[in-house]
Amino acid sequence: LMNEELRIHSWPCSYYLDTTKQWVSGRLSLTPVAIKFRADKTGELLVNFHLSSISEIKKESSNLIFSSLTILEKSTKHWFSFLQPSRNVVFNILEHFWREQLLSSQGGGAEAAALQSTKGKELTGLLAGSQKRLEDTAKVLHYQGEQFDNIMRGLNKIEGDMDVADRLLTELESPSWWPFSSRLWKAPLEAKPKETAAVSDPKNQEGVLMRIPVIITHRTDSNVKPGKLTLFASGLEISDCSSQVIHRFESREVDDIRVHSPYEVSVRQRFIGRPDTSYRLLSARMPEAIPILEMQFSKKMQFLEDALGFAGATKSPQVDLGTSIWQAATGLLGGVVQPGSPAREGMDNEEVQLQKHEKVSQEEAKELKQILQKLKGLALETEAELERQDEALDSISSSVDRATLTIGRQNRRMRRL
Repeated sequence: LMNEELRIHSWPCSYYLDTTKQWVSGRLSLTPVAIKFRADKTGELLVNFHLSSISEIKKESSNLIFSSLTILEKSTKHWFSFLQPSRNVVFNILEHFWREQLLSSQGGGAEAAALQSTKGKELTGLLAGSQKRLEDTAKVLHYQGEQFDNIMRGLNKIEGDMDVADRLLTELESPSWWPFSSRLWKAPLEAKPKETAAVSDPKNQEGVLMRIPVIITHRTDSNVKPGKLTLFASGLEISDCSSQVIHRFESREVDDIRVHSPYEVSVRQRFIGRPDTSYRLLSARMPEAIPILEMQFSKKMQFLEDALGFAGATKSPQVDLGTSIWQAATGLLGGVVQPGSPAREGMDNEEVQLQKHEKVSQEEAKELKQILQKLKGLALETEAELERQDEALDSISSSVDRATLTIGRQNRRMRRL
C-alpha cells in the first residue's frame, strides 16, 4: 500500500490564522490523501484535513489580500498567500490531486471507502489490477514480437541480396568463355521485387496501454500546466488538455526516466550541441503508470531516493512474469482462505473454501475464480510469447553472424577483382 504520509510537494507560503487575525509563515504540504500546513517558528501543525473533505479550491484576491489561494473545507475557508514559486503552480497541482481523489473515492472519501470494503473486494481489486498489468505486458510483448518479425524479414531480404551479390561476383570471376554465367544470377534478380514486397509497413497500428491526467513541467520552467500522458507499446506521448500533442517520445528516443517519487517522473532525451528535451510529469495516478514504464524502459529507469521503496515494491523480473502473477494470485487466495497452508490447485475447491470464509461472499468467490482463470490463460500466453521471442532472438543472432561472415567473404573476393 502507498504510504499516506509521503509528501508529494511542499511550498513556502503564509496562512491566515483566524484565531489571532494574523498571517503565519510556514510550508503548505500535499500528501496522497491530505493537505497540511506547519508554522515555521513554532513547528505547530495548523492545518491538516483530508482531500475528500474539500468542496472548493479557488484563486481569490481582495483589497486587503492579493494573489491568494482559498480552500473550502467543509464549512471552513482556509486562506493561503505569498505562495512560491507561484499561485498558479500550487493551484494546478492541488486541484489535480483533489479531483483525482474525488474520482477514486466516488465522492465518499478514501477513508469511508476503505472502511466499507470487504476482504473479497480487496482481493478482487488486487487480482483485477494484476490482470490489467498482465494484459498490458501482453500488448508490449505482442508489439515487440512484431518488431522481431520485421527484423527477420529484413534479414531475409539482406540474405537474398547477398545471394544475388554472390552470383554477380561469380559472374565477374568466371572466364569469358564460360557459357552459363548469365543464368547464375538472372533468376534471383527477377525475384527481388517479391522480396521487397514481402516487407510489411513498419507503422503498424498500436493500442493505448494507459492514459492518465498529469501536471506538466517543461525543462526547468517554473510554470506548470495540466495535460495527459499516453503510454503506447512503442513509446509515450504528452499532450495538453485539448488533446493537442506537445511531444511524443519513441522508445529509442528516451535516454532516461527518473522516478522522483511514486507520483512524479521526468523523461529526457539527450542531444549534443543543443538543450535536452525534458518533461517532468506529476500525477495522482502515476503509481499505476510506473510499472508499465519500468517494463518498457527497465534499463533507462532511475529510482531516486524518495522512490526507492516504491521501486522494490513494483519490480518483478520479466522472465516468467505471467507465471509469477498466477502463482502469487493462487497463493494469496490460499493464504486468505486457510492461513499457513498452500493454495489448492483445483479451482472448484478454492471457490468452496472462499465461500466458507466469513468476509468473502459467494458472488465475490465466483468473480475471483473468473479472474484467476483469465490470469492463468494470460500467463500461459505470455510465457509462450516469451519463448517465441527467445527463439526469434537466437535466429536473429545466427542470421547476423552468417551475414557478417558472408560480407567479409564478399569483400575479400571484391579486393581480388
